[in-house]
Amino acid sequence: MTDGAKTHDGGLEAGLVADGVGEILVGADDIARRVREIGEQITDEYRGRKPLMVVVLKGAVLFSADLIRAIDLPVEIDFMAVSSYGASTRSSGVVRIMKDLDVDITGRDVILVEDIVDSGLTLQYLRKSINARGPASLAVCALLLREEDAADAADGAGAPVNGVASTPIEYVGFRLPKVWVVGYGLDLDQRYRNLPDIRAFDEDH
Repeated sequence: MTDGAKTHDGGLEAGLVADGVGEILVGADDIARRVREIGEQITDEYRGRKPLMVVVLKGAVLFSADLIRAIDLPVEIDFMAVSSYGASTRSSGVVRIMKDLDVDITGRDVILVEDIVDSGLTLQYLRKSINARGPASLAVCALLLREEDAADAADGAGAPVNGVASTPIEYVGFRLPKVWVVGYGLDLDQRYRNLPDIRAFDEDH
């Protein structure tokens, strides 16, 4: 680890508790099962079409790699990178595009792949940006929806994003309480992305 992170001997698991990484919220087996389910759903709903997966860097890379292999259709892939957090666990409230799309999405069936949706600010910004480019359709697939009360979230299209009901998420992997999480692509200051599961992180550690 770099940038002032603690280093430990003994591999990836060693020292996680000391670093503030806590309990496993979603295990690797549950992640794999849910990714397969979403892949099957997308396969059924996009039959006869060739969707373009727009992956939001960097957090959604692992999720998207597994998801694409679970979709039994021809798919294309492109990437966007945005910033609203930096090295903090608090959103700055300002979304910036750091890397834009390389392909023309006019008339394409686009699936936006996100790692986690929290305030909905980034998602709203991306939906507006992509819709302005004239896709045939746009759906959102998020690995995690982090909200005040995950148990009360609606299923399927139109799932509220912390009360922002106008920001639909057509495919949701898991709903979690409003805690900071790391692993399976999600990071804190570029650390912990390669954990195989999703774990709570103590922001005040």
